[in-house]
Amino acid sequence: MTYPRILNNKFFNIVWIPLWAGLLVLPFTGAGNAVRIFAVAVGLMLLWRLSKHDAFTSLRNAAAEKISKTSAVIMSFSRYAEAPLAVAITLALLIILPVFLNDYYRDIMTLTGIYIVLALGLNLIVGQAGLLNLGYVAFYAIGAYTYAILSTKFGLSFWPGLVAGAATAAFFAVLLGSPTLRLRGDYFAIVTLGLGEITRIILNNWDSLTNGPNGISQVGRPVLFGYVLHTTLDFYYLILLIAIGTVFAMKRLMTSRIGRAWIAIREDEIAAETMGINTFRLKLLAFVLGSAWAGLTGVFFAAKMAFVSPESFTFFESVMILCMVVLGGMGSIPGIILGALLLITLPEVFRDFQDYRMLAFGVALVLMMVFRPQGLLGTAKGK
Repeated sequence: MTYPRILNNKFFNIVWIPLWAGLLVLPFTGAGNAVRIFAVAVGLMLLWRLSKHDAFTSLRNAAAEKISKTSAVIMSFSRYAEAPLAVAITLALLIILPVFLNDYYRDIMTLTGIYIVLALGLNLIVGQAGLLNLGYVAFYAIGAYTYAILSTKFGLSFWPGLVAGAATAAFFAVLLGSPTLRLRGDYFAIVTLGLGEITRIILNNWDSLTNGPNGISQVGRPVLFGYVLHTTLDFYYLILLIAIGTVFAMKRLMTSRIGRAWIAIREDEIAAETMGINTFRLKLLAFVLGSAWAGLTGVFFAAKMAFVSPESFTFFESVMILCMVVLGGMGSIPGIILGALLLITLPEVFRDFQDYRMLAFGVALVLMMVFRPQGLLGTAKGK
């Protein structure tokens, strides 16, 4: 057998390509890591070969069918869950259950509520209007810092701070969206990604206003009828109230004429514009409203923690919120709530396996994109 024929042998390729990879990294990583890289590369080559086999194709189709059936069952359950009796039972459980839990679980439920509100706000931008926003956390940070600055330097209370944080985030959304929303596709996503990083850098370096990396402490707590909200149970009930209001507002928006216009823009912007829809104004409206909700949630976060710093508003936060929308199903309120529950609650439940949480998260997203790209409770595009 000649040398070229050996290189063309598919079984030999499974070994010699990983072997070269191991030899190349050997001087930099050492023998142990080089062997591990060789073994992983061999496994990947085997999986790549198996993926082309007919048996694997049949298995993939069977798995896709199972996932579709499971998702159909979940969607049927979600429709029953929207019945008035089911909603009443769920609300009763959400109100009564935290009384019997400890502070740790109340904190998890409060954190889940924060991300539900954030994901519902982002859904207006991504799920309804079809605008890919990779810097959503910037408006979350703007709302939090607006209230922190006004509270510590001017003594502003929490309830006017909610309005101020939402209005400030909406104002910056108008400033950013007016010149950039005429861009389409990936260009707008790049702009929002830059906004998120610029915001974090400004918060980290503007010492005279934001106190730099040290953050702002002693932020004012909410006061209701003379009672200062300070316990985990207090903040849980407050975020529950905000989440319920957000769900109601989002449902009204999504079923309105504006919501249907957003869907038309998401599906085909040119066709929507041809039918007389002012696509620029409606995209700007979705961007401003979603950003205002992020600013409002930022005020709650600042009040709950009584402290804000740039480390709380990284790019990874934007990715997490976007993943909740994509995983649950863009445009589906029950799906987004489910996505937030899966990505916030389950990692806390399986904290003992924290070294493998992100691996499992990545695998789950890859499987979702392959077998059900519309999300768990989302509908296929165009339906």
